Amino acid sequence: MEKREDLNSILPFLPLFLRSSALFWPSQALEALKALASGPAVSRVRSGGVLFDAILDLRDSLGLSSGELAPRTASGYALFFDEMMSGMDSRVWFEEAIPGMARLLLRLPSLLEAHYLKSDEMFGEGKAGLRFMGPQEPGLVFLNQELIAALLSCAMFCLFPTRDRDARCPPIVNFDVLFASLNRNGKHSQEQKVRCLVHYFERICLRMPTGYVSFERKVLPRESSDHGVTYPTAANWSTSTVPLCSFEVFSSGLIEDQPHEAIEVDFANEYLGGGALEWGCVQEEIRFMINPELIVGMLFMACMEDNEAIEIIGIERFSCFMGYGSTFRFIGDYLDNKPYDSVGRRKTRIVAIDALCSPRMWQYEVEGLVRETNKAFCGFLDQSMYKCRLKWYANSSKQEKSTEISENENRSEVEGNSDSESSQVMDSQDNVGIATGNWGCGAFGGDPEIKSIIQWLAASQALRPFIHYYTFGEAALHRLEEVRQWILLHGWTVGDLWNMLVEYSDQRLNRKTHVGFFAWLLP
Repeated sequence: MEKREDLNSILPFLPLFLRSSALFWPSQALEALKALASGPAVSRVRSGGVLFDAILDLRDSLGLSSGELAPRTASGYALFFDEMMSGMDSRVWFEEAIPGMARLLLRLPSLLEAHYLKSDEMFGEGKAGLRFMGPQEPGLVFLNQELIAALLSCAMFCLFPTRDRDARCPPIVNFDVLFASLNRNGKHSQEQKVRCLVHYFERICLRMPTGYVSFERKVLPRESSDHGVTYPTAANWSTSTVPLCSFEVFSSGLIEDQPHEAIEVDFANEYLGGGALEWGCVQEEIRFMINPELIVGMLFMACMEDNEAIEIIGIERFSCFMGYGSTFRFIGDYLDNKPYDSVGRRKTRIVAIDALCSPRMWQYEVEGLVRETNKAFCGFLDQSMYKCRLKWYANSSKQEKSTEISENENRSEVEGNSDSESSQVMDSQDNVGIATGNWGCGAFGGDPEIKSIIQWLAASQALRPFIHYYTFGEAALHRLEEVRQWILLHGWTVGDLWNMLVEYSDQRLNRKTHVGFFAWLLP
């Protein structure tokens, strides 16, 4: 184990020690975890205050200072578990959940060792094991849900080391700041976020899920490469002949509730998770609360650069909710019935893409348009399949020019005669579209009209079959359906629409127009 580069890269961020090719807990921490695993009759942990004392003892056994935790963390644990939680729920928490989490932590060393063996067996040595993933390092981490639950238990017990961290490191995933933010007269949304997390732990201690989750860092190389698609320039977008994909507008509904085969967009911070474990409670943070397994990605994913995105496949949803921001509320259990794929992941696909923050007029500059369109394109693109799918598209386009046969007949003939691999790709990927909404708007300050068109361009160029766009009642998008129909009526390509967007943006920058893109475009 000492020679594993993947393990050595993540070990400074874990509470375990490595010696003689084995991961282990220090003896004092081991005894403390055994006491917690035996239940309150042995551990005496029956209240939030005593639980936090046990957490401090665990941290001390690992050489972690109590001074590294947020002020008021102790009062936050006591307030939630002793006052905000009902008596019956509190008994379940201390008699079942805490011992269950402690048993998970006792198994963490063996779970990690088994994980590295399994990932090597499935993907090749060092290809998908848990590791620190820095900027410009494309790759995959493949975890089972039990290991994720054990790592999240470390976060609940605030056991992850926090010293000697710089801007290059991932964010801290201990829950101390979240609990420290609780107070009787404070933001109720913070209490509701904790309720989502507590519900997750109660669920996994009752019945441990057995699936897998993958976290992929996706990179669009800036320099030409034979191994994949590179970072497109403005000229590339301007000359694209790819047709626009289907675009459907939904004035109500939520991305996470969409029933189709689609990549669901996380309106992300450059640091995955944003303020999920702090004060944030908007789109990304809410998603991380109802799907807590997403939090694990914060442990090993460094911040995203302009040509990067993070895709997560397989996470399970555990909570129902209502509201947004200050009105967010946990309202109960959610049973996730999404089917599994061939490697044991639920067919829930999420892509985290971070938009420009407060871009003002720069969002209309060509460089700003390229940055945002490429960011979405990176998230929507499947590099491994793209060349085959593009080849299929090119072949089918040629065939359409020379014959009058139907689209289905054309696909069958071209694929059957030219590239059986492409045929298999299209069979498996053709139905996976994009579910998104007002990415980069709201708190980020982006223009909703521009952002909706940018995502349409990116999805089309990535050869996705459709976009389902959820407007969330945004007033600026009340004409989006009218614009969609007008654009499709003209049969524009990606290049055509891009050029219109650039022309409008140039006029906006030079103060030749002061209206929105939709009003400018429509006759």
